[in-house]
Amino acid sequence: MTTDVSGLTQLGAHVEAPKSPEEAVMERVPSPHQGSAYVVRFTAPEFTSLCPMTGQPDFAHIVIDYIPGEWLVESKSLKLFLTSFRNHGAFHEDCSVYIGKRLVELLAPQWLRIGAYWYPRGGIPIDVFWQTGEPPQGIWLPDQGVPTYRGRG
Repeated sequence: MTTDVSGLTQLGAHVEAPKSPEEAVMERVPSPHQGSAYVVRFTAPEFTSLCPMTGQPDFAHIVIDYIPGEWLVESKSLKLFLTSFRNHGAFHEDCSVYIGKRLVELLAPQWLRIGAYWYPRGGIPIDVFWQTGEPPQGIWLPDQGVPTYRGRG
């Protein structure tokens, strides 16, 4: 079985990191198992963005789960998209929900959720959760595996 990668522009090429999330190009490929309900998980344990007020770095452990419809996100383009936040100032809530909404816009998945587990700022961790609705019945949806804050690692 092969996947059609003919429209991809980033995979297999040297690509500079995008300057901002708005400029980042995420790409997609056809799902080879359309009509099957299965979960795809991406974990980014070293996500970085900037505080919009101080310019100081903020760090998060991001977990994205989705059930594909017709499309899968191409992982290199997702990695470049997530990297584009390193020089982007936005509050935790904005970064987290924006990532989810961009993926939904690109993929039109059957279902998607994002868990963004932010490391403490001012001694308080902020966790942000967003999903498109109730997960479909009958799927295996494992816990995201990130414990509540107790000195994350």
